[in-house]
Amino acid sequence: MAVPILAYLLGSIPFGLILARVFLGTDVRTIGSGNIGATNVLRTGSKKLGIATLVLDAGKGYLAVALAVLLLHVSSIGVSPWEARGYLVAGTAAVFAVLGHIFPIWLKFKGGKGVATGVGVFLALVPKAVLIVLGIFAVIFALTKYVSLASIVATAAFPAVAYLLIGGDERYLLPFMCAAALLIIAKHHQNIRRLLSGTEHRLQLTKR
Repeated sequence: MAVPILAYLLGSIPFGLILARVFLGTDVRTIGSGNIGATNVLRTGSKKLGIATLVLDAGKGYLAVALAVLLLHVSSIGVSPWEARGYLVAGTAAVFAVLGHIFPIWLKFKGGKGVATGVGVFLALVPKAVLIVLGIFAVIFALTKYVSLASIVATAAFPAVAYLLIGGDERYLLPFMCAAALLIIAKHHQNIRRLLSGTEHRLQLTKR
């Protein structure tokens, strides 16, 4: 029970909101898309804060999985953290960290879209797959300038790419990776509607 709670609480830390308030005196929820994630923090004009938000949101996802594995290791003498049970624990932590970012208790369950946190948990689970998926993201964004489209396609691709790279007990991770990906994509429902209607905004940055 400790793993999902810890992972959720870590995932629910709203770094974008905190950084914008501390350094800009701005509530990031009142600008742009109203999202607390890195993309909307970038819309404040501060690239440094946008990058910091991205790194911290990814970091909390990675940390949630890493701590879950560590807890298993120290509480189960003789059990390798990367046997079947370890993968189940890691997968559970991954899903709950994403849930925490999307539905943070501190913000009345109105959080971000989970992309950066998803990158963090996926990096902890199957790092090689993340490198490939980031390439997919970069290509789509370069061609369209739609962060949302690049995020949706890259997120959808991750479980398939991971499946091709893992085997054995690692396959226990697949349901959890699919669940995390579906949560992130579902949170983009408004972006999907705007993409289909041609009204989605491309990312445009100002210098700061």
